[in-house]
Amino acid sequence: MQDFTLYLPGILLAYAAFLLAIASPGPNILAVIGTSMGVGRGSGISLALGVACGSFTWALLTVFGLSALLATYASALLLIKIFGGAYLLWLAYKSFKSAASSHDIEATELAGGRRTPLGYFKRGYIIQMTNPKAALAWIAIISLGLQDGAPLWVGALIVIGTFIMSIAVHILYALAFSTPAMVRLYSNSRRIIQGVLGTFFAFAGLRLLTSRS
Repeated sequence: MQDFTLYLPGILLAYAAFLLAIASPGPNILAVIGTSMGVGRGSGISLALGVACGSFTWALLTVFGLSALLATYASALLLIKIFGGAYLLWLAYKSFKSAASSHDIEATELAGGRRTPLGYFKRGYIIQMTNPKAALAWIAIISLGLQDGAPLWVGALIVIGTFIMSIAVHILYALAFSTPAMVRLYSNSRRIIQGVLGTFFAFAGLRLLTSRS
């Protein structure tokens, strides 16, 4: 129990970073929103599940990759934290820039015509796996939860927890943004949301850069 309470703050911070990261629409979220608006909820949900599975794959690759790296080079944790912290600060800058901009989100239907549910699932998976920012984001997220000498179950909890949240949030996007009212609500609240995201990313990035463990 003592070990759990020791690693719990980092795990919760990784969860929070993940939730807020997907609250800021990137290529994957915009694809889900555009598909739900232009095609329908069913297609949007299929695409969302593909994106969530892609996110799960990135999480697994990152955890095992970082664990193997740290097992061989213990000093690599410092470099990982510096890189992750710098990326979070970059996300903070992007969020503040978006909050200051009057430019609204642009969600459009995927090119290539209509697809079957399996086709949308595959497309969502490909979108997530070919997004280079996903790898950078996962390094930052995992490094928030990993401490020096952290056991494997810490990484497993981060992966499983974020996978469950990824499915729930991406499906919620598909359901909510199939209605014009939700699109208008998000547009009206976009600047506030981006400002909150920027504040959190700045806090998490500075915390990671100043962490000693």
